[in-house]
Amino acid sequence: MEYVAVLLPSACLAVLFYFVIKAIFNADRAEREALARAEEMQDAEDARNREAAREKNDGQEIDPS
Repeated sequence: MEYVAVLLPSACLAVLFYFVIKAIFNADRAEREALARAEEMQDAEDARNREAAREKNDGQEIDPS
């Protein structure tokens, strides 16, 4: 019984540590997925804006000089 009393606190801390690290990794994964979705939406919006600008210029290229 002495062994259980000695090892139980360490085992409980190990289990707690596992769940904390797991929660951190899950939050990081969710944040990366949300960022990827936001970037994808921004890229689509930028593409629509470029297409609208091309149509507005009637397909004529603007000379930058």
